[in-house]
Amino acid sequence: MAEQPVPQSPLASLADALAATGADGVTLAACPARARLNLRLDPEDGGALEAAGAALGGTLPLAPNTATAAADGWSILWLGPNEWLVCGPADDGAARAGALEAALAGTHHAVTDVGAMYTTLTLAGANARTVLMKGCRLDLHPRAFAPGACAQTALARAQVILHQIGAEPVYELTVRNSFAHYLASWLLDAMAEYRPA
Repeated sequence: MAEQPVPQSPLASLADALAATGADGVTLAACPARARLNLRLDPEDGGALEAAGAALGGTLPLAPNTATAAADGWSILWLGPNEWLVCGPADDGAARAGALEAALAGTHHAVTDVGAMYTTLTLAGANARTVLMKGCRLDLHPRAFAPGACAQTALARAQVILHQIGAEPVYELTVRNSFAHYLASWLLDAMAEYRPA
């Protein structure tokens, strides 16, 4: 039997550069692989919302650009009026997708595994917001974008899902694999002024 290929991160060639960040108020790191499920359902169907929430161990956010925590390290990000991105541990993706499908049987819905399409970076530290503001048009001031906020936006011309997960601030940036190397390189350059000489 042929060996299964081992997936390689699109950021593998930047491993040393990413490991060298961390001084002067900003760090950039590649997140471990994770499961991501795109969930579509009718937000007017209270039964479907409740069933999905029960399967995920959390509540689907209904307010635009918000995220909620779910059980076992999962999170649910609002992407649109009838669309959510459900993120969690990589080894639990198939089971969680199956639980969602079973819970939503008989309803108009779609659960799509999109985990292999994306890479997630974590940008953190006192200067993280300033780095993001160099290439993002969103108002990232804490009064407008605080922990629990998420948005689909452009960062340095790359489409990202930006999720603030901590007040430090700490951001997760989810980007398509084909743009991950470009975005990480751009962020490393944008962080240059905060690195020791």
